[in-house]
Amino acid sequence: MRAMVYRGPYRVRAEEKEPPRIEHPNDAIVRVTLAAICGSDLHLYHGAIPDTRPGTTFGHEFIGVVEQVGPSVEKLKVGDRVMVPFNIFCGSCFYCARGLQSNCHNVNANATAVGGIYGYSHTAGGYDGGQAEHVRVPFADVGPAIIPDWMHDEDAVVLTDAAATGYFGAQLADIVEGDVVVVLGAGPVGLLAAQSAWLMGAGRVIVVDQLPERLEKARTMAHAETVDFTEHDDVVVHLKRITGYLGADSVIDAVGAEADGNFLQHVAGAKLKLQGGSPIALNWAIDAVRKGGTISVMGAYGPVPNAVKFGDAMNKGLTLRMNQTPVKRQWPRMFEHVRNGHLTPREVVTHRFPLEHVAEGYHVFSSKLDGCIKPLVVPGAS
Repeated sequence: MRAMVYRGPYRVRAEEKEPPRIEHPNDAIVRVTLAAICGSDLHLYHGAIPDTRPGTTFGHEFIGVVEQVGPSVEKLKVGDRVMVPFNIFCGSCFYCARGLQSNCHNVNANATAVGGIYGYSHTAGGYDGGQAEHVRVPFADVGPAIIPDWMHDEDAVVLTDAAATGYFGAQLADIVEGDVVVVLGAGPVGLLAAQSAWLMGAGRVIVVDQLPERLEKARTMAHAETVDFTEHDDVVVHLKRITGYLGADSVIDAVGAEADGNFLQHVAGAKLKLQGGSPIALNWAIDAVRKGGTISVMGAYGPVPNAVKFGDAMNKGLTLRMNQTPVKRQWPRMFEHVRNGHLTPREVVTHRFPLEHVAEGYHVFSSKLDGCIKPLVVPGAS
């Protein structure tokens, strides 16, 4: 089969690869019809995530058609069109029973924190991902969901991570009716977090970024106020000024480990890997939220300690909430929001690349060329 294959930082390409096979009675093999490149995939692409091994296939956002099922699979059959959450989880352990599927205890022998994730290095279990013609789906009875007839395929693929993560970020922000919510980052997760903040009762939503096309999307898609941080000597001071010098009630960090905004921190964290990523966005969140406020962290960070203003967070009495998103837990309510038009995941999609051109897709997305916000990968397309 053809698959995206990682050969080292900034080096990916489409190659022939051994097709996946049933390895456990609960497995399914899914023929991928649509996948996506996530901002988190760029951390892998840039060499920022430990134990990303050459030969790995990335891709934790994908939908497809079931082609084969193991003898223990009862809820799926060959021919079903399915959307697959980025989490791999067993559905029955201590954590799964508490709705923390992203922390499943039975799917990742390489870490004690995160559970399994498709295509996200051996720190997340070493599973191959969905930027390929076929993918093995473990625990097929508890992970995938059949795509509703009314749902657009591009909505479905964005719901497998970016949309669910944005929605979960707004949930973790503990928004109370009328709250001022600041979202750092206008990528797909930030845009969906901003949309979701209104559903949680926000009275005002402010999105911070530097790219004009993303800020425009935040205004048109999420109906948010926008701030270009490059236009201000100190974006935190500006955010304080426009929030009555108190700060926001909640801040959602939808940027993570490769944030711009401070040259030295970006070089130390994102380039030299001297810490688990650039702490810029997280420190902006700590400084820009009001005392007693809440910070929701959706951006991905590495395991090495960051130069984070933790003392300031403690002295301000902040609540910090974070996790990898338990995607399937979000879907029932999100499906209704999508069906009613209150959430519009596919609006973030800007580019579509054939699988054979996946290297170009990564380059365009990584370099922020051509207004790229969310690229999709289409197996079989010419």
